[in-house]
Amino acid sequence: MINIEQMSIVLDTLPDPAFILSRSGKYVAVFGGRDKRYYHDGSGLVGLYISDLIKPDKANWFLEQIGRALVSGKLIIEEYELSNRDVKGLPDHGPEKPIWFEGRIQALSFSVDDEDVVLWVASNISKRHDLEIRLRELGDTDQLTGLFNRRKLEHELTLHYESYVRYSVPTSILMLDLDNLKKINDSNGHHVGDEAIRAVANILRSTLRKTDCVCRLGGDEFVVALPNTEHEQAIQFAKRIHDSSKKELSRFSVDSSVVTASIGVTAIVPEDRSYKDTIKRADLALYKAKNGGKDRIVSA
Repeated sequence: MINIEQMSIVLDTLPDPAFILSRSGKYVAVFGGRDKRYYHDGSGLVGLYISDLIKPDKANWFLEQIGRALVSGKLIIEEYELSNRDVKGLPDHGPEKPIWFEGRIQALSFSVDDEDVVLWVASNISKRHDLEIRLRELGDTDQLTGLFNRRKLEHELTLHYESYVRYSVPTSILMLDLDNLKKINDSNGHHVGDEAIRAVANILRSTLRKTDCVCRLGGDEFVVALPNTEHEQAIQFAKRIHDSSKKELSRFSVDSSVVTASIGVTAIVPEDRSYKDTIKRADLALYKAKNGGKDRIVSA
């Protein structure tokens, strides 16, 4: 039978820190935290309150989680971040990235000094969190250009359409396609065609705003979502892209054929039942640009 002293020794060997916290946020006891790669000695916390160490907004969040665990009696699992900005007495500047933790909070069946208490086990998950972000980015990114892909475009357009319906926030759409790229691929190889595609991607990145969503739809076709942008303003964006493309793509040619860009422009309108209607209209405008002689902008 393990006695209390032996149990305390066992708890102290835990790699992650385990805190016994009261309802009011007092550190009643601290165990573990032996993985020195991530944690410092926490024994000095005993007797202090979360509000003594953490700024009010974040401290209130911790107290809310303690309250949730005590009310439910169930295990609460939450991911949270801590940075210099959250800790009292530290400058706001510090490590570029916050530290991410997974907290597992469980109400205990006893009280300390007439206060209910919980066990809070904190695990440093910063590496896992960074990996999850990276995997998410890879899932949303076109590998050739580094632009967003169709999946990300559909997500963004859904949000923009909802903003238009609810709050009348305008969103315009540009659809761009390269002219004569097949001739370049057939004559000079697909690696040259890929270079032309990357050149257009760079033009879009440098021309547009951070709030704009620039996607490679597939092949040599690109779509740009321009939030907070009326139709006429979108046409001006299209002209800037077209002018830059004309200069940059002039180096990609074979015989008398030069790679150029055709662009369709439209905006979400009240008649659109979803963003798909907007995309269809942009696609039709692009089709007219291609069939009207290429190397031009058509608005719809």
